[in-house]
Amino acid sequence: MEFFNLHTHKWTNQLNVLEIVNQYPQEFDATIPHYSIGIHPWFIVEERIEADLAVIESKIQEKNCLAVGECGLDKRIEISMELQQMVFEKQLLLAQKHQQAVVIHCVAAFQELIAIKKKLNISVPMLIHGFSKNAQLAKQLVDNGFYISFGKYLLINKELEAVFKSVPNNRFFLETDTVEEGIEAVYELAAKYKEISVKEIQKMVNNNFLEVFKIRF
Repeated sequence: MEFFNLHTHKWTNQLNVLEIVNQYPQEFDATIPHYSIGIHPWFIVEERIEADLAVIESKIQEKNCLAVGECGLDKRIEISMELQQMVFEKQLLLAQKHQQAVVIHCVAAFQELIAIKKKLNISVPMLIHGFSKNAQLAKQLVDNGFYISFGKYLLINKELEAVFKSVPNNRFFLETDTVEEGIEAVYELAAKYKEISVKEIQKMVNNNFLEVFKIRF
C-alpha cells in the first residue's frame, strides 16, 4: 500500500491508494471496496435512529468495513447535545462490541468526547478526523489514547505545521475529506513539515494503519 486515506467522501479507484470512504446507513453503496459507516451528528433523524443503527451493526461485520463513523459531537448545530451524545454512545458501543475503530467528527466538544471515552471505557482505536486545533489540545487527545488525522486544514492553514509536527509519529493519519487535492499532496506536505521523505511518511502511516486496523495489504 503506497498511500492510505483515512477519510474521504469520494472513491477514486486508484490502485496505489487504500481509501476509507465515508458511508451513511441510508445511502449505502456496496460497490465501494473499503468504507466506514456511521450516523453523522448533522444527519441524525430521530425516527430513524434504531433502523440506522441496525444497518451499521450489519455492515460493520463485513470485511470491507474498516471503521464506524464518521460519528461524533458538534456544538455548532441545532440538534441537541443530549440526542447527539446518545446516538454517538450507541455507535461507540457497537464499535467496542465488534472491535472496530471509530472515525470521529468533533466540533467544540473535545472535553465531552474525552469524558465519554472514559465513561464507556472504550478501548478500540478512536481517530479524530480533520484536526484543525492547537498543539495543546492535540497533546491532550494523544495522552487520552486518540489518534489524530490531518488533511484539509493542513493544506490550507500554515499554522497547523507546528501542531502536526508535535504529534508523535505513531499517532497520526492523513486524509483528504472533501478537498479536490489527492492524498499524495497531503503526504508531500506532511513529509515537508516533518522534514523527512515521502517514503518515510508512507512507512509511518502504514505502521499506524497496521496497528489500528490489524490488516496487511
